[in-house]
Amino acid sequence: MKLSVLIPVYNEGASVAEIVERVATVDVEKEIIIVDDGSVDTTPDILRGLVVDDVRTIHHPENRGKGAAIRTALEAATGDAIIIQDADLEYDPEDYVPLLEAFGRGGADVVYGVRDLSEQRFHMRWGNRLMTLATNLLFGTRLRDMETCYKLVDRELMQSLDLQSEGFDIEGEITAKLLRRGLRIREVLIRYYPRYEEKKLSPLDGIPTLWALIKYRFGFRD
Repeated sequence: MKLSVLIPVYNEGASVAEIVERVATVDVEKEIIIVDDGSVDTTPDILRGLVVDDVRTIHHPENRGKGAAIRTALEAATGDAIIIQDADLEYDPEDYVPLLEAFGRGGADVVYGVRDLSEQRFHMRWGNRLMTLATNLLFGTRLRDMETCYKLVDRELMQSLDLQSEGFDIEGEITAKLLRRGLRIREVLIRYYPRYEEKKLSPLDGIPTLWALIKYRFGFRD
């Protein structure tokens, strides 16, 4: 099984080379698709200097948002399944292995990695939990971590979702559209190392995510 690893990147010059190297060393068949979403730091230079097999880099001329970068990467994906990889070192690519094992058992089309959020900052932890609670209330599910970056999905299924989000609300849109199709999301525990420097997310980013959950749950926008 070939895995397409989608890496949206914006101003991650301090970590992007390391995360790509770590992804490349994971012992699974894969392609790596990086979308530089208009970075204005050292990221473009670092990406040009990468010497890693099976890497494709796409550049957005200006910053459009995480969702837009994921959609661009998804269009280029050719693997059997896809996974989204943030470039900030919070997630361990070695967890692809247990996620793929769960994906291969019983014909699962979707596997989410579940984080331990206990070390996350208070406002981020409760923001994540509230989005997961909202998902469960809206869709009658029992998910433990809707906002996880590690969403392992059949590639043809993911491409069929016709994703529209430009920003961080892409997480809500993906989940809502999968659940509206009646798909069961299998969950696997993963490692998580929250960073404490300034993040691109803020508590206000939960508002468009919540709206994405609501509008795709009730068909305000297909």
